Parts: sequence; structure tokens; C-alpha cells
Amino acid sequence: MERIWLKNYPKAMPADIDPDAYAQLVDMIDESLAKFADRPGYACMGKTITFREASEKADALAAFLYEAGLRPGDRMAIMLPNLLQYPIALFACLRLGLVVVNTNPLYTEREMKHQFNDSGAKAILIAENFALHLEKILPDTGIKTILVTGIGDQLGALKGWITNLVVRHVKKMVPAYHLPSAVRFNEALAKGKNGSFPRVQGNPDDTVVLQYTGGTTGVAKGAELTNRNLVANMLQVRGCMADIVQEGHEVMLTPLPMYHIFSFTVNCLCMLRIGGMNVLVPNPRDQKALLKDMRAHPISMMTGVNTLFNALNNNPEFAKLDFSTWKLISGGAMAIQKPVADKWLSITQRAPICEGYGMTESSPVATTNPFDGSGRVGTIGVPIPSTLVRICSETDPQREMPLGERGEIQINGPQVMKGYYNRPDETALAIVFDADGQKWLRTGDVGIMDGDGFIKIVDRLKDMILVSGFNVYPNEIEDVLAAHPKVLEVAAVGVPDANSGEAPKVFVVKRDPSLTTEELIAFCKENLTGYKIPKHVEFRDELPKTPVGKILRRALRE
Repeated sequence: MERIWLKNYPKAMPADIDPDAYAQLVDMIDESLAKFADRPGYACMGKTITFREASEKADALAAFLYEAGLRPGDRMAIMLPNLLQYPIALFACLRLGLVVVNTNPLYTEREMKHQFNDSGAKAILIAENFALHLEKILPDTGIKTILVTGIGDQLGALKGWITNLVVRHVKKMVPAYHLPSAVRFNEALAKGKNGSFPRVQGNPDDTVVLQYTGGTTGVAKGAELTNRNLVANMLQVRGCMADIVQEGHEVMLTPLPMYHIFSFTVNCLCMLRIGGMNVLVPNPRDQKALLKDMRAHPISMMTGVNTLFNALNNNPEFAKLDFSTWKLISGGAMAIQKPVADKWLSITQRAPICEGYGMTESSPVATTNPFDGSGRVGTIGVPIPSTLVRICSETDPQREMPLGERGEIQINGPQVMKGYYNRPDETALAIVFDADGQKWLRTGDVGIMDGDGFIKIVDRLKDMILVSGFNVYPNEIEDVLAAHPKVLEVAAVGVPDANSGEAPKVFVVKRDPSLTTEELIAFCKENLTGYKIPKHVEFRDELPKTPVGKILRRALRE
């Protein structure tokens, strides 16, 4: 395949990386932790630790887990918001050869039970805020080793004690629970401080992370991400940064939870690769605290989703910040709307949102707009180093479409998952092999590639609305209405219609209370062809979202 996009790479960005440069992800991690040992690595709620401190605590935790009976290949769930405990636990698991099961702290008991049983988790580190849920399902799981931590446990003796006191007794965020076998996180570190454990000697194709899909389309599936997958994606993303970043000096704002694949790879892992500090934000919806972090640190990089960027755009305090150090803003997980990107740039003046694209199943990054300012708003950019993308027929996954025509986006590269854990049928649906035996990931996303290799997302195949035989893509309707000055947020879905089979319906959060249905429809008539105009409009105070901020269309349809 001719890689027509390479001509648009910044000068210092490599066409390829070596995914076999390290046999194990932990080898790359340990190298970086040693190289940048005395640099500040992680900051959270006013407390900063160096990479050396994180590494030493990870050794102590690994020794404790080994003494508790955990061995290479065992699965350990990490169920935390963005706290200093997260990278410590991650490094400990990888050094011991455990398979990390990233778990959303806001999961219901049903979702927790499914994920722990599906993954075969034997151990868990959980924030005490959610421990009552664990207590209720514990007898129905295989979990034997339990670590519990408070929000303030790594903030220092006095500050940690005050923080935990406020969280538990003032804000009453910790329901009473009873887990008699649980060990406190700090106690585990103390017990393992002088212990030892054998370093894992794994292989490139060993699964090191079971990363569960969002579960918005049915039962959540565990994507098996290997050493090679994650090493490759770290090197690929580093290649995209090229000479834009300065090793050992960058400061990354991390509002997206690190249990999510976007933040896990780009923030937690890739920043380690360049010795950059992560400013961990436990609750990005607390804009007061988020802005406080922005003022307290010389932020140079940030990841986010459209809803977060939009919320900041509409916060007058955001515009008062000093953006002189900002250089790289990466958006993903959902489409970045042009009005949001344009307003962001008008406010910051120096930090355009570079939209990228990927999936849990691709570790996740597959494409991005160049970070040198040459990106194209409204596209997801071009394939990253050592990655091929093709556009195939929506009905025949082996038939490539001509440039400029829509079809399903498929990804080939060393970052594509091994498969779904214990789900060969689902794996067979997600992965196809071409005539040369090359492995392609079917994304289920509809896109168009232009003659320069830039790709535009049209929509998810399953989200498409079929109106009297015509395809209507929700993103198109949403992009139009997002440009209306009185609209804050919008989501479009298809609903049953007796005449046309389906009809478009939009759910709108008002920016201006005076907005009316008639005004919205009139605006649509100016910008959309007849069958794309919403037949139903519903105003809401807010739209349902995942913890990452992605609007849940399925919840709206239901």
C-alpha cells in the first residue's frame, strides 16, 4: 500500500518505529524511570513525587503482592480515579508480571462483577469510596487479595489525614463497608519495603493489560493488549511528538482518567517516555480545581475530549489563564466539533486542538493531526508511524474503496490487539486478514480518506440513521447545531417513525434559555437537506456521558 500521507509528516517525524526495540513494556518503563529518576513525575492535589519515588514505592508494592501469593499471569484490577497510587500500582503489576485490569471506579456492582469474573481477577486495588460495591459482590468473584486506599493516602501524613477526614466525614463520600481481609495501601507499601520479588521475564506477545471496551454496545469485552502493542504505541506517539517536545521538561495536564485507554497510553506511558510530569486531576468535572491545577503548573501539554474543551471554552476564568507555555493539545475519544476547536484557538491563541483517533483495540492511537500546526480541523489526521489505514466497503470488509469515497475505517499496525479475551467469535468479527495475511482491525467507524491521506470520520456504522432509505449520520447534524450560538451541547439519534422507518431526533442543552424548537429547526433548514432535519427536538439540562465525557447516544435512544 502506498502511504500517501507521509508527505504531510513534519520533518522530524519518522515513517516507522521498531516495535521490537524492547521485549517487554516494563523494560521500557524501567529504563525511563531510571533515566529521569530525579525529575518530578506526578503531581496530584498539591503533592508531587519524583520518578524515583514512584519506582521505589512500586518495588515495595510488588514485593507485598508477591508475598501475598500473586504470580506472573495473574490478573489484578486497579479501580482508582487519577491519584498518585495509580502509577505506583501499575509499575508494581508490570514488574511482577501481573495482567492489569483497568476498571472504571464508577461501575455499578453488576458491571464490576462481570469484569472481574470475565477477566479472572485475583486481586484488586480499590478506592475506599467504592469499597461497599466490592463488599456486595466479593463472594461471587475470584478476588482474594484486596488493597483499599483513601484519596489522601499518598499526599503526606498531615495533608493526607485531613483530606481523608474531609472526604469521609464532611463530604460523606465513603459509605461504610466491611472487608476484613483488606489491607490499606500505605500498609502494603510499609510491609513490602524491605521485601523482594523475582523480576518478570516475559515475551513480546504476552498480554499485559486487559482493557475493557466501554460497554456502550452490549457486554464489555476485554481487549488483550500485549507488550509489543503498548511498546509500539508508546514509540509511535513519541514519534508524532518529534522535536516539538523537550525531554525532561514537559508538564502534561491529565484530566482524563488513566483507567481509560487514551489517558493510559498517551498520558501515563508516553509522558514517562519523555520524562514529562503528569498533573493528575481526580475529578475533571470540578472546574474550580481543574483551573487551580492549570494556574499552579507551567502546563505545556494536555489531552481531552470535546465536552471538556467546550466546558472550558464557556468558563470565563479559563480565558484569564497564561497560555505562554502551552504547546500541544490532543483531542480524541469522540469527534472534536469545529466550533469548539475554533473557539479554543481564539482563546488560547497558541494551542490548537490536534484531533486524533484510535480505539481500545489499537492501544489506542492510530491516526493524528500533525502537532506542528499543519493539521486540518474536522479530520482525525493521518496514520501514525508504522500504521496503515484503509477504507473498505461497509458490506464487504475486504473491498477497498477509492479515495474520496466513504467506507469502514480499518487499521493495520503493531499496536492492534491480540484479540478479545476468551471471545474468539467476537475477535473474528473485529479482525480480518487480507490476501497477504496482514491483520486489519475493523473499527465500525465510517470515514473518508482524501488524496493527502487525511481522514474524516462520518460516523459509527451502528449510529447511522436510515430515513426512507437515505443514510443520515448523527455527527453531521450535531456539527451543524453545535455552531448555533444558543446551543451548548447536542446529540442526535434515530427514533422509529411510521412513515420513514427512522427519523432524526436531537437532544439539546441550551447555552441561551431563549432558544426555541422553531429557531433550531429554522437553523437546520438553512444548513441541512430535508431528510436530515430533526423531526423531534428535546431540551435537557444535561446529556448522559461516560466518565471520560463521551456522550452516550445509546442511553438517549433508550
